[in-house]
Amino acid sequence: MNARPDTRAFSGTVSAREVLGDHLVRITLTGIDGFASTGVPDEWVALTVPGQFQTRYYTVRSWVEDALVLDVVIHDAGLVTEWAQTDCVGDVVGLSAPKGSFDLPLDAQWVVLVGDLTGLPAITRIGETLDLPVRAYVETPDHPLSGYTDLPITWVDAPGAEQSGLAEFVRGLEWPDGAGYFWMAGESAQMRDIRRHVRQDLGWASTAYDVMGYWSGSRGRQRRAVDPGPIYAAGKAAGKSDEQIWDDYDKARGAQSEGRT
Repeated sequence: MNARPDTRAFSGTVSAREVLGDHLVRITLTGIDGFASTGVPDEWVALTVPGQFQTRYYTVRSWVEDALVLDVVIHDAGLVTEWAQTDCVGDVVGLSAPKGSFDLPLDAQWVVLVGDLTGLPAITRIGETLDLPVRAYVETPDHPLSGYTDLPITWVDAPGAEQSGLAEFVRGLEWPDGAGYFWMAGESAQMRDIRRHVRQDLGWASTAYDVMGYWSGSRGRQRRAVDPGPIYAAGKAAGKSDEQIWDDYDKARGAQSEGRT
């Protein structure tokens, strides 16, 4: 049996769902006993929605008064995309313990934050917690999200839905003087391009930036050979544990790959 990460260390109930924009939905979770924030402003959790085994990672927009807020970007397709577009209030989801990576150098005099909509929650939370001068740029296929935050944001037009031009945008930035910190998140191919740019063209040390791929446009979003939904439902109806259901799913995937049903 395959070992699984503890992606269901906690469970929470969807207490509210709010549409923030054409491609952004806010999910509020409550009843998460024992959950504690790391305090790192770009912290994220693994989210497992009902009827699924696979997880997706989401930035913690806020954790206030025992309410966990996650802002979900709506892609063309995807595990959480499909679920978040339903009336999911009352659903129980699985959550991992949070982790974060934002590590501001002690000598930083400024911070530049760049991302697409998937990076917006982290950009906002980082910017709201800093006392340093902050420049924030967010790429969106929609109109600017007025009222999302008091943090000043420069909104950048995306080339289209499921597309990003952030690599070219960042190459055209003028950087502040002195030591600083650059944080960026978005489509993986764009992030690889920018990592090369800051490392090779700008010659920055690795401690001066954090550039992370949050999603991939190059792989596409293909239908899974084995749908875990019916396996999960049947397992729960039979009183099986999550590990037993995982085992059933692995066996079904193995049979599929060998050409058997």
